Amino acid sequence: MATDGFYPSDDPRERQQWQIVDALRRYGTDSTRLAHAFAAQHKLRPVDLFALVAIMSAEGAGAPLTPGQLQAHLGLSSAGTSYVIDRLESSSHVRRNREDADDNRKVRLRYTQDGMRTALAFFGPLGQSTTAVLAQFDRDELAVITRFTEAIAQAMNAHVEGA
Repeated sequence: MATDGFYPSDDPRERQQWQIVDALRRYGTDSTRLAHAFAAQHKLRPVDLFALVAIMSAEGAGAPLTPGQLQAHLGLSSAGTSYVIDRLESSSHVRRNREDADDNRKVRLRYTQDGMRTALAFFGPLGQSTTAVLAQFDRDELAVITRFTEAIAQAMNAHVEGA
């Protein structure tokens, strides 16, 4: 079978790589559909979910985002970012927190308990399915999967940042 690099060739390694890239493409599309479904169900916009994920991930890593960092992550204007934060705050998903005793102007974005409950109600079943899938792999395989997904996430982020 002739190939132009987009469709798989007869080479087993190239076919396997194509299958991985195709699965990632479908995963990306399905992730976007999931974001739209969550947003619609909670009367939010898809960008709100992207903001929620960024806020939750940063807080989970021990480095809560500032509004400026969220703005850079989302690629929105200052006003657009403020609208997103206002929507998320009014829907009780996040709160602005002034936690720096030396500088009351410094704001960090924090996920609320209501926000976490809402996310778990919607994404909990997907999390359980994901856990079941990951349980099929041993520790060494999980190390490879971790290395791969981290590298793909970095490559995608670099591509988006460079676009």
